[in-house]
Amino acid sequence: MRRRDFLSATSQFLVLPRWLVGAREIRADLAVIGGGTGGCAAALAAARSGLRVILTEETDWIGGQLTSQAVPPDEHPWIEAFGATRLYRAYRGAVRDYYRRNYPLTEEARGREQLNPGDGRVSRITHEPRVSLAVLEAMLAPHVSGGRITVLLQHRPLAADTDRDRIRAVTVRSADGTERVLTAPYFLDATEQGDLLPLARVEHVTGFEPQSKTGEPHAPRDAQPANIQAFTFCFAMDHIAGEDHTIEKPSEYAFWRDYVPKLEPAWPGKLLSWTDTHPITLERRTHPFDPDCDERGSDGGLWTYRRLARRRNFAPGAYRSDISLVNWPMNDYWLGNLIGVSDAEAARNLARARQLSLSLLYWMQTEAPRPDGGAGWRGLRLRADVTGTSDGLAKYPYIRESRRIEAEFTVLEQHVGTEARRALQGRKAEDLAAEAFPDSVGVGSYRIDLHPSSGGNNYINVSSLPFQVPLGALLPKRVENLLAAAKNIGVTHITNGCYRLHPVEWNIGESAGATVAAALRTSTTPRQIRNTPKLLAQLQAALSAQGIETAWPRLTPR
Repeated sequence: MRRRDFLSATSQFLVLPRWLVGAREIRADLAVIGGGTGGCAAALAAARSGLRVILTEETDWIGGQLTSQAVPPDEHPWIEAFGATRLYRAYRGAVRDYYRRNYPLTEEARGREQLNPGDGRVSRITHEPRVSLAVLEAMLAPHVSGGRITVLLQHRPLAADTDRDRIRAVTVRSADGTERVLTAPYFLDATEQGDLLPLARVEHVTGFEPQSKTGEPHAPRDAQPANIQAFTFCFAMDHIAGEDHTIEKPSEYAFWRDYVPKLEPAWPGKLLSWTDTHPITLERRTHPFDPDCDERGSDGGLWTYRRLARRRNFAPGAYRSDISLVNWPMNDYWLGNLIGVSDAEAARNLARARQLSLSLLYWMQTEAPRPDGGAGWRGLRLRADVTGTSDGLAKYPYIRESRRIEAEFTVLEQHVGTEARRALQGRKAEDLAAEAFPDSVGVGSYRIDLHPSSGGNNYINVSSLPFQVPLGALLPKRVENLLAAAKNIGVTHITNGCYRLHPVEWNIGESAGATVAAALRTSTTPRQIRNTPKLLAQLQAALSAQGIETAWPRLTPR
């Protein structure tokens, strides 16, 4: 399959199966609401256990963070060896194989076992979002053809029919206004912002919990439910030296060009600048930026951080330039939220976030200081084809923080934070370990990385220990047949900062799907499984057999 065949090869899910056209009620064993990273993993896990699954997705691309939000995987240092599920590693391997089969790689790049198409610094596998889309659709395809998974693209949850502690049905609405009622014994909320929770009246929280409730060292004194991490409209760009690809001046450019963030601790100056705050030290730092870094022999600075395609990895002429993904501090939007506000206000915040990202690009094209003393790189070209949109921005904003269930168990900073663990245990760093959860259904690792927030906080970025995912964090404290399957699990504003990244969300979704399969197989509930030692041991053994790790070896904290 050549690259020109990409769209036709990945279009099968845009067409509803004939039997579904006109259908107003669809029944399955499991309805997964949200087709992002966690939702795809959940559907795959349930289908491999023989369940019939409905998977809905708000956009026309499954994959969430990996595709419609255009963010290449953020991963821990040990990802090639352990600390992820077998299925997630299969996805990563398929991404590399896709490039080897379909792209004109150089012989050196093709021979690299750990091929990194973009050679980005954020991950060992930075790549273009359309490749993740093709891989995820290929992973789903056998189950779609076999009737085990039905994918409903461009469908959003509209309402939920509940009966005391159970959800009986969820109504979704398609882009053309068609409403369908989904009925199933179990539902997973794998939406980007926990959209099913308020519809089904599932108890949940938003924003910053107070220290009096969590005891977390970095929590505020009072609850701040509207204090939510920034979201970002990512975009891809390349650089064609000698050409002018300057976009039309954004309507809000004057505002964003002059905007000085009001954060605590203070931001060092204007947002549109190469100077910002170091996330860990909160000291002033200045970024290098060089889109022609390979020619100049520099590291490129921000250009290479999330680079999706490195031209020198491909045959001469295959790419006119590297392609870089812009998900930087300069286009984080924290002047308003998307949840806990009216639809009109959310729409205004989305529009302003788009303007911020376009203003950043326009600033880089026209006014950004260059190392040679000049201003702007007019050859920077917005790559709308990479994101699959008309305006060049990602299909969906990169969401860092969701509504979160009030769970059977909530993960706190004291469970995973390095300094918090040291304060509790009084041990040396090499002896520290995150809390061992007896109901572990997965693992993950990432720093507690909180971006500036709508309440005026600057970065909170502290060390965490490789951690486990407790089953109790996936279970609402009351509702029996809904599990959280994305960033909406039982974590706090603080611990969301390390549980929100790609491989962890995948693990959460995969374990949620597997847990539902176990509950249906044993005629029990996920809560009964968690609270019954024999059933829990059986579930964990089944997870292990499916390649889902539930414990870490001894590692050095990050």
